[in-house]
Amino acid sequence: MNPKRIVITGGPSTGKTSLIDALEKDGYQCFHEVIRLMTLKAKQNGELGNLTTNPIATVSDPMAFNEKIIDARLTDYNASENSDAPIVFFDRGIPDVLAYMDYFKQTYDEAFVAIAANHRYDTVFLLPIWKEIYVSDSERFESYEEALAIHRHLKESYTALGYGVIEVPKATVENRIAFILTQLEAN
Repeated sequence: MNPKRIVITGGPSTGKTSLIDALEKDGYQCFHEVIRLMTLKAKQNGELGNLTTNPIATVSDPMAFNEKIIDARLTDYNASENSDAPIVFFDRGIPDVLAYMDYFKQTYDEAFVAIAANHRYDTVFLLPIWKEIYVSDSERFESYEEALAIHRHLKESYTALGYGVIEVPKATVENRIAFILTQLEAN
């Protein structure tokens, strides 16, 4: 079966994880954000030390780190091909890697763009920065202002790849899910 692949993206602390967790609880197949797990593992292995900024900005080899992220997202993307579910949700998509690399002014070759361009999602939902719910934690380091800039880069990366990005209104998790499902039914 070839399910609809739906990305939920947005800057840090916009409610992506809460939304993905609720969708999964409602019975939808979801692929979780890979960077949090990678960051936690790297910290446990002593590779990152005491972080005060995004690990992408501090790793000794940003290209290798970003390759790991894109490979993990590609693995999830490919795994979704075997799903029996009609819809699968992703907490961030492959183009997010490009957006973050752009934000941190890191160079990348055409291979990164080709991977993002050749592995298409059906719909992309972008969660806006929401100051009232914004918090940083041990895996989320960006300030509110940095989160705004990341949001811009995310929108630009998806738009540059030809996606029509749908912005999800600020609302309760339940109302956001209702909005997303209504949008999916309309398309």
